[in-house]
Amino acid sequence: MSPPPIVHHPAFDAHFDAKHRFPMSKFSRLAEILVEDGIVAGDGFAVPDPAPEGWLTLAHSRAYVEAVLTQSVPAPIEKAIGYRVDDRVALRSRCATAGTVLAGRLALAQGLACNTAGGSHHARRDGGAGFSVFNDVAVAACVLLAEGEVGRVLVFDCDVHQGDGTALIFAGSARVFTLSIHAERNYPDVKPPSDIDIALPDGLGDEAYLEILAPVLRRALAEARPDIVFYNAGVDPHAADRLGRLSLSDAGLAERDRRVIGFFRERGIPVAGVIGGGYSRDIEALARRHTILHRVAMEFG
Repeated sequence: MSPPPIVHHPAFDAHFDAKHRFPMSKFSRLAEILVEDGIVAGDGFAVPDPAPEGWLTLAHSRAYVEAVLTQSVPAPIEKAIGYRVDDRVALRSRCATAGTVLAGRLALAQGLACNTAGGSHHARRDGGAGFSVFNDVAVAACVLLAEGEVGRVLVFDCDVHQGDGTALIFAGSARVFTLSIHAERNYPDVKPPSDIDIALPDGLGDEAYLEILAPVLRRALAEARPDIVFYNAGVDPHAADRLGRLSLSDAGLAERDRRVIGFFRERGIPVAGVIGGGYSRDIEALARRHTILHRVAMEFG
């Protein structure tokens, strides 16, 4: 078996000022660590082309997509996103979204693939929010469905924040099943219902978190019956995360990823992993935390 492919594009890093509250430089450092530690396969990263407008409008309104592509996003939406949508951010958002589409296609071909970005799950149809411009997983699910590559999709979201944008985009959908395991008292304040929501109390640690996974995985499989799983492996449940409220360790995150990926791969279901959220001023520690997903994925190569 060959190692699972890893998707990356230099444009994933829009080069924010180091003092910005969104740790943009983590994307470049993450890719560097994967190369330095020999995790990336010998032929390097799979590199996406920027997502075309036609993909983006499958999950987002045409007016919002055009606003992003022309850098004319209204100020209230930029405020909700948390940064200005300039040309670098617009390109970054297109490339990160295309990276998740590519990870999905590679997962269908090889069983498992991971992006070095993605998981922008707060973006909804008419606008972005919470550091999310385009909802990359929603776009990828729509692309694969529209092209007939899959018939049913499961979004298995373990970011510490509820996947409100994804829940809204696919509310009432019979083909995309949304699941979110998140901290109950964390952002967003209003949590529209996913197909399954597991809201966790503050301070939950490794053992209690991992005990929850097995029954949730079985229920998700039975109810979603997916042809592919998009797995949001956010590291913001970590005890050291600046915006999380849970208390997982590096080992706990790794075991979470191992159990989620392993559950679906043992059943022959393709998995596309995205990195989700992670927030720290210590970019080195944060980027290494994000590599947990890719390291665990290599165990299935």
